[in-house]
Amino acid sequence: MTAGLSDFLAGSVFGRLAEFLLSSVPGMPPILQTLHLLSICSIMASAAFVSLRILGLAVPSQQVSEMVQRLQPWTWYGVAGASVSGVWFVLARPERYFDNPVFQIKFTLLFFAVLFSVMLYRVGHGDPTGRQISTALRLKFRLLAGVVLLLWVTVLLAGRWIAYAEYLFW
Repeated sequence: MTAGLSDFLAGSVFGRLAEFLLSSVPGMPPILQTLHLLSICSIMASAAFVSLRILGLAVPSQQVSEMVQRLQPWTWYGVAGASVSGVWFVLARPERYFDNPVFQIKFTLLFFAVLFSVMLYRVGHGDPTGRQISTALRLKFRLLAGVVLLLWVTVLLAGRWIAYAEYLFW
């Protein structure tokens, strides 16, 4: 299935346009890579601060609901920026990505990172750490925060290892 999608994208007008722009426009690859890295920084900083606050490891004076309200947009703008900047590289060389098991791992992890972040931010708007809630519910909330943090870190690591998949899978 991935080979068919890869062939389709490589032959599409979008694939040819991306390949042309990346190879012909001076500075476009580093500009897109910089945008991608800045977007990743936005995601990691916002998700890490919220998760670490919920885990009780950062900014104890800040209420979770206030932190979520202030930082949640940075996560989603970062996801949008990383998507917009990353899609150009995938369109230009789809076979490099769709046939890469690390890329597939990254996007599986990314799906769960986004899903669990949505869950965490929804619960965080109500600031369950500031209310009288059961210990079991507080532990579940902290577990979710830990999972979100772990997922974003593994997405980041998988993204970095895409270029080195041949070292992992001979």
